[in-house]
Amino acid sequence: MRQANVTRKTAETDIYVEINLDGTGAYDNQTGVGFFDHMLDQLSRHALIDMSVRAKGDLHIDDHHTVEDVGIALGQALTQALGNKRGIRRYGTFHLAMDDAQVRAALDLSARPFLVWNLDIPTQKIGSFDTELVREFFQALSTHGGITLHVDKIHGFNSHHIVEAAFKAVARALREAVELDPRKADAIPSTKGAL
Repeated sequence: MRQANVTRKTAETDIYVEINLDGTGAYDNQTGVGFFDHMLDQLSRHALIDMSVRAKGDLHIDDHHTVEDVGIALGQALTQALGNKRGIRRYGTFHLAMDDAQVRAALDLSARPFLVWNLDIPTQKIGSFDTELVREFFQALSTHGGITLHVDKIHGFNSHHIVEAAFKAVARALREAVELDPRKADAIPSTKGAL
């Protein structure tokens, strides 16, 4: 079963993440940060990964610790659920259009975390949400999920559309990468024999 749950408790946050890589995209995400919940819902729905997130953070300070720590816990859960990565496709890429925005995501579940981030977001806020936290989330997800992740804005001018397109593009690339390859279901997808 490619499922995992992770608890992360610090002086700043208390996070619980539960995922099922072979789900249908069912989600129940409650972080106290409305826009972020909406983005996590998109990630789950379009990756077809069942996801439940519960987060209590120091939101009286700001959203930073909550968003980053959810990224950390979600990355750890992905690593746990993938196990030795036998049979997965490993790579994923997707170009996603959403109204004015087009975002490309490409990733490798390589166990070598690296983030290339070319997502210029025109405004500092979407509602009350700090847009700089989008990169913080994906940096944490990449680092703790062992993901080489490239996110590029092709074009776009509406911040909400750009960010949502990024989450959906990463979701679709992740869906492709975690899927089992029927032609190589018994093999680790690397000439090294390990990832």
